[in-house]
Amino acid sequence: MTSIKALTLSTSLLFTLGLQAASMWKVSNDQHSLYIGGTIHVLTPEDYPLAKEYDVAYKASDKVIFETDMQVVSSPEFAQKMMDQMMYSDGTTINTVLQPDTYQALAVHLSSRQISMQTFASHKPSFLAISLTFIELQAMGYTSEGVDMFFANKAKAQGKEQGWLETPDEQLAFIANMGDDDPNAMIEYTLKDIKNMPEMFAKLHSTWLAGDMQGMAEVGITPFKADYPVIYQDLLVTRNNNWLPKIVKMLNDQPIELVLVGALHLSGPDSVLAKLKAKGYKIEKL
Repeated sequence: MTSIKALTLSTSLLFTLGLQAASMWKVSNDQHSLYIGGTIHVLTPEDYPLAKEYDVAYKASDKVIFETDMQVVSSPEFAQKMMDQMMYSDGTTINTVLQPDTYQALAVHLSSRQISMQTFASHKPSFLAISLTFIELQAMGYTSEGVDMFFANKAKAQGKEQGWLETPDEQLAFIANMGDDDPNAMIEYTLKDIKNMPEMFAKLHSTWLAGDMQGMAEVGITPFKADYPVIYQDLLVTRNNNWLPKIVKMLNDQPIELVLVGALHLSGPDSVLAKLKAKGYKIEKL
């Protein structure tokens, strides 16, 4: 989802919401072309400077398209709106939402991190998943701004036009409601991925840096789709389908766009790139 800067459900969701990419893709038809690449909302200091493909695509583009309006979602006002929508305000607590086994697993995990369950008692499942994952990311050294914010700030400073695929409110509504139909699956998925996060991160990072989209799909898409098909559908397929006509429209206008979306949106059979290729567009890796 990005997506909202603070949004990460799990390792797979983190890569759905972006990963630094040494690969950038050029999509074209007979009349026009655009660039599309992956982002991550948090990086380590060592990830800078970014891969040269980013700079090539940025310089060649007239407009940068993000998942959502990065300036708005970074504002204090939006942070408060996010809290209002992603926390229960009617007295509901997470222990009444989760099944006993899932709640116990959550309690054990929080205890292992010396965190009180009371800290997250009023969090909705999606916000709880995001919070748990960012705790792990910070511990792993992901403390720097992400690719999307880096380029949003750069475009603003240089007066380059910006756009987005989802409004902040659309994205917030999506995230706030995600997992409501199966909150246990969401929390179980997050706890499982947290355990495997360092190893899975290394695999996802290496496959993306190599431009190995099949390898990325095998690591991040196949198990995600098999284990949590509803979340996969909501998180990836629905949003890819919503974005596709907007990207196709960009391929028929005059400006050259750089579209920055999460890495898993570009990988696997339901990816944006696969859908564009199926429509007959030429896909080239920079």
